[in-house]
Parts: sequence; structure tokens; C-alpha cells
Amino acid sequence: MGNREDLLAGARRCLEEKGYLRTTVRDIATASNVSMAAIGYHFGSRDALLNQALFDAMAEWAAGSGRLLGQGDTAEERYADTWDRKIRDFGEMRWLWTASVEAFVHAQSQPELLAILAEGQRHNRRMVAAGLAGVPVEEVAEEDVRSLGSLHIALLSGVMVQCLTDPEQAPNGRELAAGLRRMAELLEG
Repeated sequence: MGNREDLLAGARRCLEEKGYLRTTVRDIATASNVSMAAIGYHFGSRDALLNQALFDAMAEWAAGSGRLLGQGDTAEERYADTWDRKIRDFGEMRWLWTASVEAFVHAQSQPELLAILAEGQRHNRRMVAAGLAGVPVEEVAEEDVRSLGSLHIALLSGVMVQCLTDPEQAPNGRELAAGLRRMAELLEG
């Protein structure tokens, strides 16, 4: 590998071990066995390098996210199983989800990073809405993107935080499906 690839690998190790906010330039240089000056040369800054390493890890995760698709005889069973798989994933990939939350916090004072995260969120809303509606991404209704996609992303973020904060009390897939069913009943009443 070259210095650029070594830096990305080192930054990823730092994200896994220290998280986004506590990782220093020295940490990355040590983990990658590359000089601190190489970070500036290849990426411009620590933040740009960490962002790239985090985005690469998220893309790698997304490429394998098909493993999170639920199984079952009914739509509700498949939905609940999907959630159970996501919840397990939050525990298994804790470092990734914690680093993403830290990056979100950091982005509040970094307009460039905030714009990238916002674009990713818009993309994810569309992808999720298409998947739930069972239509190709290019055919998903804008109303579904704004309602169904937004609702699911809100649930995903909230459940992720619950799992990271208090995994023993976080809801499971069955409870989430039942909660959505109950909310629909309340909205109809």
C-alpha cells in the first residue's frame, strides 16, 4: 500500500479504537506508520482524512447491508426481523455507529461536513422509502420519500441511540412493529 492507503487504514483503526473526536493526527500517523505531514499532503487535514475513512467504512457497511433484510411469512414478521438484524448490527459495529454520531456532532461547526451528511441523509431517505414501498429508487414517490423514508430514518437514528446508550432496554423488532401498529391505530382514532 502507499501512504494514502496506509493513512486510510490507520484512520479506520483509530476510529475503531478511539472514535472520531478523540483521534489525533499523532494517533493516525502512529497507526499508519506514516509521518504526520503526509496527512496534510494527501488529505489536507485530520478531519478530511477521518471523514474519508468513516465514509469508506459506511460504504463498505452499506454494500453488505442486504444481510439485514428480514425473513418471515408476513410483512410484519419481515419488518420485525429486519429490525432485530439492525439492532444486532448496532452492537457488532458499535464503533461505526458511535463514530457516525460523533461526526454528526462535529459537523455542527463544520459546514462542509454537514452538507455531506445532509446529502447522505437525503439519499438514505429515498433508498429506504423505495425498499419499504417495494419500488425501484427512481420510481419512489416523493411523498413516500418525505413521509415513509423520513419516518424510518428517524426510527433508525433513535433506535441506534437507544442501543448504544442502554442496549438491555432498547426495543426489539417485534416491539417496534407493535409500536408502529399501535401508533397507526391512534392516528386513525
